[in-house]
Amino acid sequence: NAGLPNEMGEYDLSPADMAAKIRDFASNGWLNIAGACCGSTPEYIKAISQAMEGVKPHDRSVVEPYTRLSGMQALTIRPESNFIMIGERTNVTGSKRFANLIRSGKFEEAVEVARQQVVGGASVIDINMDDALLEGEQAMTHYIRLLAAETDIASVPVMVDSSKWTVLEAGLKCLQGK
Repeated sequence: NAGLPNEMGEYDLSPADMAAKIRDFASNGWLNIAGACCGSTPEYIKAISQAMEGVKPHDRSVVEPYTRLSGMQALTIRPESNFIMIGERTNVTGSKRFANLIRSGKFEEAVEVARQQVVGGASVIDINMDDALLEGEQAMTHYIRLLAAETDIASVPVMVDSSKWTVLEAGLKCLQGK
């Protein structure tokens, strides 16, 4: 975008200024790749290319092969992790109370079920809307969007649980960090 945005969201860096910033990023090991985007002119591309000459490539980080999940907070499951509790009360096939709330359209009350799970120590919330009396995609979308507005609940990862691809897809579209 012909530079980095300033405080007002405008792009006012010259090619030389942008190249200096990119070189600084690369020299600090913060950059995996340098390139150009819309708004970049040949002058920017040339300046960036010249600035990258002689800069040592980024050292590849070693990432341990652990299960990593994300809500608003990261959850890493390691071999020494003691116990990971999955809150399953937000599952219409596993909780009669939750199923009744969802079927009755009492989604706000159903949010409290998820909150109770998190307060009770759940590290992950399992959400399932597989019920013949529900429009699963709509119910999943509506419920996850309500949960996203609740920071205490949104802090934990969500497990979208369904035997229907369309419901899985609807749920995943509402989650960050897929």
